[in-house]
Amino acid sequence: MELIKSLKEASLVKNLFIAILGSILLAISSKIKIPFYPVPMTMQTFVVLLLGVSLGWKLGLFTVTLYLAEGIAGLPVFSGTPEKGMGIVYFTGPTMGYLIGFLVAVYLTGFLNFDNNFLKNFAKLLFSVSFVYLLGLIWLGSLIGWDKPVFKLGAQPFLLAELFKISLLALLIPAILKLRKL
Repeated sequence: MELIKSLKEASLVKNLFIAILGSILLAISSKIKIPFYPVPMTMQTFVVLLLGVSLGWKLGLFTVTLYLAEGIAGLPVFSGTPEKGMGIVYFTGPTMGYLIGFLVAVYLTGFLNFDNNFLKNFAKLLFSVSFVYLLGLIWLGSLIGWDKPVFKLGAQPFLLAELFKISLLALLIPAILKLRKL
């Protein structure tokens, strides 16, 4: 019994450590701006999907939830922080729908089964990340008004970069799956 209890505690500590590292990786990915046309891109959605693929839905969802909690608590982990505000004020701003979409995307990505088929993996990643944009656009439209060009402002500039990130991750999935088996 003591051995089982010890193993469970060790597993909990290991998973908490992994989640903290994942939230740090997500925070770093939000700060790095990569020049891309027509707007610079961050690697946040790439990391969200990567967490789902590599950690599975439970630990991936916990990791993204931890990241969001850190940001809501006032840590400067979000893309526009601290220059555009911090904490709950930033969280409830124009990007809240996208941030909530991270939860759906990491869950779906962690739940779906991936293999060595690039096209199937690409389609699954595209499906998962679409919820980031769907929830982001719904929130943005309700915030700025549906009379504004919501899609043009909140999705169109990022689509080319998103396709690039999804393609890159779909190429990396076979290697990730091999690492998960170790």
